[in-house]
Amino acid sequence: MDHVDRVLAQWRTERPDLDSSPMAVIGRLSRAATAVEGVLAATFARHGIDASTFDVLASLARQGAPYRLTPVELATQAMVTSSAVAQRLNRLESLGYVRRTANPSDGRGKIVELTARGKELLDRVLPDHLATERRLLERFTPDEREALAGLLERLAV
Repeated sequence: MDHVDRVLAQWRTERPDLDSSPMAVIGRLSRAATAVEGVLAATFARHGIDASTFDVLASLARQGAPYRLTPVELATQAMVTSSAVAQRLNRLESLGYVRRTANPSDGRGKIVELTARGKELLDRVLPDHLATERRLLERFTPDEREALAGLLERLAV
């Protein structure tokens, strides 16, 4: 019996008139997300970065050479506000991981580009990150991982 089972049992006793079964899924999903975030954070910390740094570098790298996006595109891919992206970019630019240049198709806009230093960092972090994710999922068979991914996709859409 885990924490969520205890919560469900308590609600069945206190409010037997309500169906508390959704808490079994949402409660475990929430607890799993917190645990996963903690493990991933430890992996990123070994490389001197955090999840938001990884997110920006990975978003740029996934574009392929020359590894560029506008700040708006980056905000969309990273699913954060443009002001949060601006703060991240200020920090990452000061560390030499990205550079901002003028956007040739928009005189007022900028282009964010992954620098060689940023790509080298990502190339070191990514294999470790993927190994961490594999360890987190090793208790599942490939079919179970595929089914779980599909179910979570349905929940997220």
